Amino acid sequence: MPIRTARTAWNGTLQDGGGQVELTSSKVGTYDVSFPRRAADEAGGVTSPEELIAAAHSSCYAMQLSALLGEAGATPVALEVTADVTLSPDPAGGFRISGIALKVRGEVENIDADGFAKAADAAKATCPVSKALTGTEITLDAALD
Repeated sequence: MPIRTARTAWNGTLQDGGGQVELTSSKVGTYDVSFPRRAADEAGGVTSPEELIAAAHSSCYAMQLSALLGEAGATPVALEVTADVTLSPDPAGGFRISGIALKVRGEVENIDADGFAKAADAAKATCPVSKALTGTEITLDAALD
């Protein structure tokens, strides 16, 4: 199986420094990162580890759900998945990812609401990113359009 790589170059202190994260394997871009923007309500054009985790989780989940729907005999026409990743203070010190809220809306042929909910829940449990994030509370809001 392939290995995917990202690289971050950081300069300076946590509060005053900044860096760039490069999506090295795909070469699709380099994005600015900074702790003050990471901890702020507005991202201000700067990404964060949490946003990158949200991107990884939403895309992985969509792929896994489409696979499971196909295995169930359904035809996914369109799936829209969002992942909200929350950064919170850690009682042990520092910060932690305290939760991830997945939301999926689907246009799917040949499946009812119960079948969709079952596949959606199974995808949450079996997508590789969900597995990697074991120990983080992951919630799911799934419905057909």
